[in-house]
Amino acid sequence: MSSRHPRTTASTADAAPTRAVWPVLTADVLAVVLFAGLGRLSHGEDLLGTPATAWPFLLGLAASWLVCRAWRAPGRLWPTGIIVWLGTVLIGMVLRRLVGEGTHWSFVVVALIVTGIFLLGHRALGRMLTRRRA
Repeated sequence: MSSRHPRTTASTADAAPTRAVWPVLTADVLAVVLFAGLGRLSHGEDLLGTPATAWPFLLGLAASWLVCRAWRAPGRLWPTGIIVWLGTVLIGMVLRRLVGEGTHWSFVVVALIVTGIFLLGHRALGRMLTRRRA
C-alpha cells in the first residue's frame, strides 16, 4: 500500500529543488532585467530606473514559475518555457496596467518578442549544449 511507503510523495519530490533549477531561474531573472534595461535605454532613460520597469515582469516570472512548477523541469521549452514566457508578459502587463503604466499594443508585441527570445533562447541553448555533451 502506498501509505506505508517512506515519505516520498509527488508533492515532496516536486518541492525538492535540483541543481538545474538555480542556473535556469537566474537566467530567467537576468533575462527579465535585461529586457527592462534595454527597453529603458531604447527610450533614452537611465538604467537606474530598471528595477521600477522590471518589477511587474519579475512578479509575473515568479507567479509563472509557481503555476507551472517550473522547478520540476526548468530547462524544458514545452510546457515550462512557454508558460513562463507568456505568464511573465501577461502578468507583467496586467500589473503595469493596474499601476497606471503603459501597455500599448506595440509594447506588448515588443515584450513578447524580446522576452520570448531571452526566456526561450537560453532554454534552447541549454538543450543544445546538453545534447552535445551526451
